[in-house]
Parts: sequence; structure tokens; C-alpha cells
Amino acid sequence: MINLDRILGLVLLTLAVAYGWGAFNFPVAFAGPESVGPATFPKILAFIVGTCSLYMLIKPDSLEEGFEYKALPELFLVLAVLVLYVFLMEPLGFVLSTAFMVAVLCWRMGVKPLYASVTGIVSSTLVFLLFHFGLALPLPIGPWEV
Repeated sequence: MINLDRILGLVLLTLAVAYGWGAFNFPVAFAGPESVGPATFPKILAFIVGTCSLYMLIKPDSLEEGFEYKALPELFLVLAVLVLYVFLMEPLGFVLSTAFMVAVLCWRMGVKPLYASVTGIVSSTLVFLLFHFGLALPLPIGPWEV
């Protein structure tokens, strides 16, 4: 029987290598190659995804579960929210679009709507502050841009 974890691990490893390759082709940061620049986060993400995908290839789950077709509507909803997130990023900015995305995904995972909204707002604000002040990387501001 085909192990879906190994297939997913191979697909994710391919994406991680391609993503990392693209990150190494970013322009060098203004302060030099040792500083935090536009390629830092994609390189870290490519490493994490690559490591996790290697783990999935080496040690997949032993459970032989089949695919449940009743989960398809939820999967399509997640896909729709992520596509909408991409299109809302510029006009609404990072904080609002990320808060919306996180809130909807938390709500679909069973969190009460109020707690999902608070989680979305707090997490998007903290990530924005980390990127803006901690890493000095600009993110779309949205309607508050002057």
C-alpha cells in the first residue's frame, strides 16, 4: 500500500528545495550578507520545511488511514481562505488580512468565534511588530499607509 506520508514528504522536500534555491537568489541585504535581509525568513522556512519533510520520508506514520471525502469541503474552505488572504494582503495590509485568515482557520478547527478573533488579532499584531521592529522587514500596512 502506498504511504501518503512519504508522498507528501517528497512533495514538501521538493518545494522546500525550490523555495530555498529561490531565497539564495535574493539580492544581498544593504548591510551585507551577514545581516538580516529579505532572504532570511525564506531560508529559515525552507530549512524547517525540508527538515520536517525528511522526517516524514524516513519515519512515516504507521497508521493506515484512508482519505475521507467528507473532509473535502473543509479543505476547499482552507484553500479559499488562503487564496483570499493573498489577494487581501495589499489592500487591507498584513495585520487585518492575517487576523482574518488566522481567525477563520482557528474557528474551523473548533475554537469559539470570539477566541478565534482574539487569537487572529493578537497573533497578527505580534508577528507584524516582530517583522517591523525586530527584523526591520517591511510588510504591507494597508489602509493606514501614509
